Amino acid sequence: MKTQSLPETGFVRLPAVLSVIPVSKSTWWNGIKEGRYPKPTKKFGPRIAAWDVKDIRALLEKEAG
Repeated sequence: MKTQSLPETGFVRLPAVLSVIPVSKSTWWNGIKEGRYPKPTKKFGPRIAAWDVKDIRALLEKEAG
């Protein structure tokens, strides 16, 4: 599994997410709108999207399971 490229804890930006979930940027953002993918946090600023690593790992486990 590609989760070795993710940190154990913390937050990751979109390039790191797309390195473990092979979809395009537009597919990822559409998936967020449709509820398939987790929403990003905006706690780092209004123009900075980041995802909690535990949410990405949960998504990967759900897709693998």
